[in-house]
Amino acid sequence: MEILKVGIADMRVSTNDSIIRTSGLGSCVGITLYDVTVNVGGMVHIMLPESPNKRTFKRAKYADTGIIDLIEEIEKKGGKKRKLVSKIAGGAQMFKFSGGSELLKIGERNIKAVKTILNDLNIELLAEDVGGNYGRTIDLYCNTGRLLIKTVNQGVKEV
Repeated sequence: MEILKVGIADMRVSTNDSIIRTSGLGSCVGITLYDVTVNVGGMVHIMLPESPNKRTFKRAKYADTGIIDLIEEIEKKGGKKRKLVSKIAGGAQMFKFSGGSELLKIGERNIKAVKTILNDLNIELLAEDVGGNYGRTIDLYCNTGRLLIKTVNQGVKEV
């Protein structure tokens, strides 16, 4: 099976028997969208909740622009927005900061933004593995939509 890698602030879409993988999810969130009726899946690896400029060069870096772009790419491959379901992982708090500033809680802010956007777009969130203080690698199987989550200390799980 071909493995398609998604870097930080990047996205991929596939329609075949491939695996879409992203590694190094700390405070970042990996969002997968899948249309089971046509077996089209995609993943975006966002770093921050909100783009300072919607015309930004790296739209996949932000939840508000990356999810929209991922939907558009899936639709180009035959998927339908109204048929999409989502699974997400990541949003960890990798470092402790004194003072408890909300601004520094990037993982929590990312999770909240992703859930709000998915809800606003009427995309059902089927599963999530978020929070904690550990990194994740996730694999989206494009032939089934299953999501495999690997962590160093938490093992492997499927959602």
